[in-house]
Amino acid sequence: MSQVPLKNFSDGPWQERLKFIMEMMRDMSRETDPQAMVRNYMARVRQVMPVDGFISLSRRGLKRPKVRITRSNRWGMDVNPWKAREHVIIESGLLSDLIWNEQATVINVLAVDPSDPAAPYLEGMQSLMALPLFDHGAALNMIISLRKDPHGPSVESLPERVWTANLFGRLTQNLVLSDEVAKAYAAVDRELRTVADMQRTLLPRQLPQIPGLELAAHYETALRAGGDYYDFFELPDDKLGLLIADVSGHGTPAAVMMAVTHSIAHNHDGPPTPPSKLLEFINKNLSARYTTDSGTFVTAFYGIYDPRTHVITYSSAGHCPPRLKRFEDGCVVGLDGGLSLPLGIEPDEHYFDVSATLRVGDALVLHTDGITEAHRPNSSELFGQDRLDAVLASCSCDAEYMIRKTLLAVEEFTDSSAPIDDMTLLVAKVTG
Repeated sequence: MSQVPLKNFSDGPWQERLKFIMEMMRDMSRETDPQAMVRNYMARVRQVMPVDGFISLSRRGLKRPKVRITRSNRWGMDVNPWKAREHVIIESGLLSDLIWNEQATVINVLAVDPSDPAAPYLEGMQSLMALPLFDHGAALNMIISLRKDPHGPSVESLPERVWTANLFGRLTQNLVLSDEVAKAYAAVDRELRTVADMQRTLLPRQLPQIPGLELAAHYETALRAGGDYYDFFELPDDKLGLLIADVSGHGTPAAVMMAVTHSIAHNHDGPPTPPSKLLEFINKNLSARYTTDSGTFVTAFYGIYDPRTHVITYSSAGHCPPRLKRFEDGCVVGLDGGLSLPLGIEPDEHYFDVSATLRVGDALVLHTDGITEAHRPNSSELFGQDRLDAVLASCSCDAEYMIRKTLLAVEEFTDSSAPIDDMTLLVAKVTG
C-alpha cells in the first residue's frame, strides 16, 4: 500500500497521488464483499484524509425526524449494516437534522447538547464533515467524519468529498444488490431444478418392448424445464400408441402445461384409441379449464402402430409432420395427413384419423420444432425440414444412430450454441 503523507496529499506530486488512487481503485475492483470493501476503503482514506471517528446514517424506510445509525467507530468495523437485524434509531437532534436537510456540511466548532440522542457518538469530537449519499434523488444515507480538533475538515475539499463518497456508495450498493440477485437466482434455480426433476418423472421411465419394433428417444429442454412431451401407450394385441406434443412458450409455464396435458391424456375414459378421440378429449379439457384466457396452445401428434399389419393410424393437432424414411430407396416423406388445429384453441375442433403402411426396415421419426427451428448463430436461417430430411436420408435406419446423426447435424449447424427451444426426437424402426 502506498505511503502518502497525510497532510499534503492534495498538494503532493500528481504522480504519487495518481499511483495511490490507481492502487486503491484496483483493490476496490477485486472486492466482492461490500463489508470487506468498506473496511479496505476506510483504511485507505485514513492515510490521506485523517479522521478520529465516523458515523454512518440511513433514513431508508423511515419518516422524519427518525434516523438510523448503521455504523460507528465506537462499535468497531465488524458490524455489517446489511446483515445486522438491529440498528440504533434516534428521533431528534443534530444527526437527524443533518441527514434530513440533505446538505453537505462542515461544522468546525462542534458543540453538542448533552441531551442530544447523538451525544454519546460525538463525545470528544470538536468538528465534523457530513456527506449526503443520494439514491433516487434523495439523501437516504450520510457519512459523518469526525475530528477531535476544531477546524479539522476543510471546506475547500467538500465538493470532491461528496463526489467520491457518492461514487463509493453506489459501488457498495451495487455489490449488495449483486449479492442479493445471486442469492435470489440460486433460490429460483433450485426451484426450477425441482420442477425439471418432477417433469422428467412424467416421461416414460423406459421404452416399451414391442415385437418387431425398435424404439429410441431423446429429450432435451432449453431451460431447466420445458414444454415438450412424449409418451407411449401399450394397447391390446401388442399395438403401441406414440404421442408427442409441444406446449407453446418455454420454461416453467410450459412445463406446467405439459404436466396438465400428461394428466389429461392419462385420465381418458377407456383405452386411448382411436387417435382422433384422444386428441379431442385433451382438446376439450384444455380449452375448458386451462388455455382459453392464457393464449397457450399445444401441438400434438398421436399415432397407433399395429405390429401385425405394420399400419400406423394417426391424427395431428398442428404438429410437425413426422418423417417416414423408406428402407428400400432411402427417401424421406412426411406423414402430413389428418392435420387440424393445435389443442387448446377451439374446444369443438374435430380431429381426423389417417392411416399409413410401413414396411420392414422403415423408420418413423417424430420430432418437435426445436429441431427444425434451430437457428444458425447471428442469423435468421433455420435448420429446417429439408435439412432434417437430408440428414435422415443419408444415415442408416438404426434408431439410435438416426437420433445421434440428427443431433450432431443440429449441433454443427448452430455452432454448438445452447438450444433456444426444447428438442425431442422419437424413432420407431420396423424390424420385422
